[in-house]
Amino acid sequence: MIFKAVGDSRPYPDHGLTTPRQWAEVAPRMVRLDELVTTKRTLDLDALMSEDSTFFGDLFAHVVQWQGVLYLEDGLQRAVRAALQGRPVLHARVLVLDS
Repeated sequence: MIFKAVGDSRPYPDHGLTTPRQWAEVAPRMVRLDELVTTKRTLDLDALMSEDSTFFGDLFAHVVQWQGVLYLEDGLQRAVRAALQGRPVLHARVLVLDS
């Protein structure tokens, strides 16, 4: 199994980060793919196969930690690409919402 679970929504409260500039303030770190719960059930194969899929976006995936669970909010294609390349970890910006 690649991910801890596959979800189809964001169960955590709105965090207000909407722009790459806002996310850039969250320091990236390594996260294990098998600790992530996705917030999307479908993957755009064009984005997965594109060599420049991060050209206009953040180089790091966006993860939200809520109630001890790591939710992959943005970067599903990066995570799947890492798994296909045999890498068990991913560089991600992890926003901690736990109280």
